[in-house]
Amino acid sequence: MENATTIRSEIEKELKLGGYTFNSFGQATGLNRGIFSAMLNGNPPKPISVRQMDLITKAFNYPEGWLYDLYVDECFYDGRPHWKRVKPFLIRCVEVGNLRCVEKVLSRLMEDLNHIPTIFALAEELYEGGKLQEAIPFYECVIENEKYQHSERLAISHYKLFVASVGQDLEKNLESVLRFIPYRNRLPESYQLDGLLKIINIYFYLHKWDSVEKYGDELCTLAKTVYLNRYENNNTKRRVKDEFKTEKNLVFYYGYGYLSKSTALQKMEKFEEAQSYIKYYADLSWFKGLNSEGEQYVKMFSLWAKANSYTLDMLLGKRDVLVEYISFLNQHPEEKLSGLLTILESANKYNFSVDYVLESFSAEIDQFKFLDDVKNRNYYCCFLYQRAIYEYKSNNLEKGTNYVLDCLALSLISRNDSDFKQCVALFEVYREFATYEQTKRYENIIKEVNIYEKRLFGGTSLRYSIF
Repeated sequence: MENATTIRSEIEKELKLGGYTFNSFGQATGLNRGIFSAMLNGNPPKPISVRQMDLITKAFNYPEGWLYDLYVDECFYDGRPHWKRVKPFLIRCVEVGNLRCVEKVLSRLMEDLNHIPTIFALAEELYEGGKLQEAIPFYECVIENEKYQHSERLAISHYKLFVASVGQDLEKNLESVLRFIPYRNRLPESYQLDGLLKIINIYFYLHKWDSVEKYGDELCTLAKTVYLNRYENNNTKRRVKDEFKTEKNLVFYYGYGYLSKSTALQKMEKFEEAQSYIKYYADLSWFKGLNSEGEQYVKMFSLWAKANSYTLDMLLGKRDVLVEYISFLNQHPEEKLSGLLTILESANKYNFSVDYVLESFSAEIDQFKFLDDVKNRNYYCCFLYQRAIYEYKSNNLEKGTNYVLDCLALSLISRNDSDFKQCVALFEVYREFATYEQTKRYENIIKEVNIYEKRLFGGTSLRYSIF
């Protein structure tokens, strides 16, 4: 029976093939001859570090990771995990993308569940160091193996995995938020606040307004509770500042809860009710515990309250505020995209012309397509949809179809299923007026969806097939 291949037998084989002596190979690697000899011939052999393994690999002119599979056993030399080798090896593996070896090491470690706290600590170290993606396999390991299902460690792992998983793909973001939501109330309050903020934003981009309202209410309640405990209840012991660390000043969560509630009601066309919540975030200067960041948030919410007051007036058909609203948008360029969206919605709802408004902002509108963050991309997609409706109502059929197709293409990039379906429905209403080139563009977009879904699900039954 042949002896099993080990990291040392592999190194010895390459030494013989290359005609190296300990001295010559020590010079090639930069390793001390005595240390190298002790690695191979010591009794017991001296452990090999990750750095030494990489130097040996480079000296033999092998690709990075050549010895990684064999190094797994080095991490468990004499049958026990040695953290001085395990930890650097795991970090190195995630850095180079060798998840196979990560899984091997974690599988061995999980033979004893007492190692879960150590794995969690490594995940936290990576996360706090800004290495969110690298931390993912370790949080997943904790989630899969944590035996106490109501532990704070498990809830934090779900939260950090949620944060690390959120990106530009809205469908994947929905999967991530649904996985996280059951654990949100098991978190420390600081994480609960940040978690609710992220939940609301994902549902906002997906236009799930009932969920935005629900979690906006939760955020309001939690922010008020935290505020009362920290600044109003004199008998509480929870006022120690360094025990409570959130991503933003507490005032932001308080204001954002009411802003979310009001916005959700607006989107569900409950305009008067939406107006009633603006006062709760319009002036937050009374809020205790404000630092310089908090004071900036107070000013920000005051601006948003003014903008949203104009928005609701327009959506209620109060066209007399339009001139004033346009002046406001010129003074606050960051509000132009959402403001023009509102103006189009109002024009479509109450059938009045805003051609002069669109013309006066044409230069800015041309630049909207270059915005690439999730928030503005979402607004721009809605703008294109409303612009399409506006052009159709103005009997500019070809122009309207171009805007529908632009919206369709953008919603495909964002993987926004609801926007995509909405655009498909609008195109089909006016399909008979589309030019040959527009029809071909539409069909190419649909084909792209079909290819994506076939690759993703491996099936042939496709949601958007038109053939």
